[in-house]
Amino acid sequence: MKLRLTMLLALAPLGHFALVEAQSKGQEHWVATWTTAQLLVRTPAPAAAAGAQSANARGFNNQTVRMMVRASIGGRRVRVKISNAFGSAPLVLGTAHIAIRSKDSEIVPASDRALSFNGKPGCAIGPGIVTMSDPVDFNFAPLADLAVSLYFPGETGPQTNHSTALHTTYIKEGDVTAEPALADATKTQAYYWLAGIDVVAPADAALIVAYGDSITDGARSTPETNHSWPALLAARLAAKKETANIGVANMGIGGNRVLRDMTGASALARFDRDVLSQSGVKWVMLLEGINDIGHAATAPEEAVTADELIGAYKQIVDEAHTHGIQAIGCTLTPYGGANYSRENGEAIREALNTWIRTSGAFDAVVDFDAATRDAADPKKIRAEFDPGDHLHPNDAGYQAMADAIDLSIFAGKKAKK
Repeated sequence: MKLRLTMLLALAPLGHFALVEAQSKGQEHWVATWTTAQLLVRTPAPAAAAGAQSANARGFNNQTVRMMVRASIGGRRVRVKISNAFGSAPLVLGTAHIAIRSKDSEIVPASDRALSFNGKPGCAIGPGIVTMSDPVDFNFAPLADLAVSLYFPGETGPQTNHSTALHTTYIKEGDVTAEPALADATKTQAYYWLAGIDVVAPADAALIVAYGDSITDGARSTPETNHSWPALLAARLAAKKETANIGVANMGIGGNRVLRDMTGASALARFDRDVLSQSGVKWVMLLEGINDIGHAATAPEEAVTADELIGAYKQIVDEAHTHGIQAIGCTLTPYGGANYSRENGEAIREALNTWIRTSGAFDAVVDFDAATRDAADPKKIRAEFDPGDHLHPNDAGYQAMADAIDLSIFAGKKAKK
């Protein structure tokens, strides 16, 4: 008995240290530094011209895909999310790497890190599943350009993707995930199966999810310049000490609608996957509905009312609040002169914007309409912000939107653990 007691006393400190270590690991606070909203690449209809089905729609086979992303917050430890959300068969990932981008397809060689999945270099990801890589030490600054390289050894089939990357993706034969540069690679501007990157962050760090359609996605902004309004917001946050630990996740999808599926699942249908599942989320900024309104111009049977959109907004706000997330309402920007602009649609937009501003349903309001409208004709976007389609802002317009956001909304608020 005395010997047993002595052994227990000797082992006790080891048990204490193991518990402390376990607690320390369990207390790592993960926050997304970059994400993208995903949907399925659809194969062209059989009537399409011969050869029209692109390699992108067919998928990849024995190819490496190197994708470039702009981080929001920096850190020293990361994990990468790979998603087969819309696949109908298991996706086999052979190897994966993350590195700091230098230029074009080049990476900074010393920064290159191989990723593992449950201790192995690759994995099989079943249909509908999001897989997280094992954490890896990886030091990068806020607003850094990162490169994620994925190698697919066999036929993948159609991809779960995001088609408006606004950064060049490089595709090359074989496993070249560790190569410093991918010469003569095929180029696209889409993300394939890459869902997000999380970083270990301070306890007060948190995430803003920018939730919307093409105007949140950054359509008509200049590629490779990070001029979507969420990217510009991230730059503003990073420049201030009080907000430097706040990440921004762009979950916009071009053509997306609130009430019905069109490009991707509707905002109501994808809320759990695209907002609630994000690491460290504390705020959601809702800017969506113009496609619901405008689509009725060509599909009257799918017409919506302001009351229907308000009801959907209320549901999103309630769901956010249920999960401890603050909801920020963003007024819809002007679209007078756009292809699907109609007078009855403008009345719906104005009614929805009035409700956003005055209802008190949101924790805060950002008036993107006021920031971008033409003072002489408020139904239209300002001429200097209009790239020509009278709907999407240009780089200057997106900057005006980012500048219209009061950063005090986010300052001094701790993230939910």
